[in-house]
Amino acid sequence: MTGKKILEIAGDFVEDYEVMVPYQALQMVGHEVHAVAPEKGDGESVKTAVHDFRGDQTYLETRGHDFAIDAAIEDIDPADYDALVVPGGRAPEYLRTYDSVLDTVRHFFDADKPVAAICHGPQILAAAGVLDGRSITAYPAVRHEVERAGCSWVDGVVTDGNLVTGQAWPDHPEWLAQFLDVLGTRIEHEPAAAAADDD
Repeated sequence: MTGKKILEIAGDFVEDYEVMVPYQALQMVGHEVHAVAPEKGDGESVKTAVHDFRGDQTYLETRGHDFAIDAAIEDIDPADYDALVVPGGRAPEYLRTYDSVLDTVRHFFDADKPVAAICHGPQILAAAGVLDGRSITAYPAVRHEVERAGCSWVDGVVTDGNLVTGQAWPDHPEWLAQFLDVLGTRIEHEPAAAAADDD
């Protein structure tokens, strides 16, 4: 497998798991991942937020980690990347106000490149005008917002062409597995008997 070059959009109070887990997991299977944010350069960081589900009417939000950024989104060329990851959290509500973010998202859809979005991330896709005619999911509280952008709602992780969406970080296993399929990433496991023979 030849690794892909993947872009991940972040900003202050991006959801901690939703930015960190795909960043690390995609690297683990051989892809190169760059995290970018508006107006943040290499070596700077964004603050993350942890969204926890404890039986309340909505998630509980607490301060997470500092997450290092590889470049400012204004300084990269999206044509250099093979795929895009759009995490959720609080960040999408203001990231969608940046033309650089919206233009970057549109590039991936115009070029039919793989895109994975989760939780509140589809708010950015709605603002970019790329959801019309799609079947997607998102955090349930933003369902009406994304539906008004022209998509059909699906409960659970869904792949629609080049787009993979999930509702929140508990969807990570299925969401990332479907994204790896869209990327064409194949993970092969050695049979247990063969592994034992090597010991």
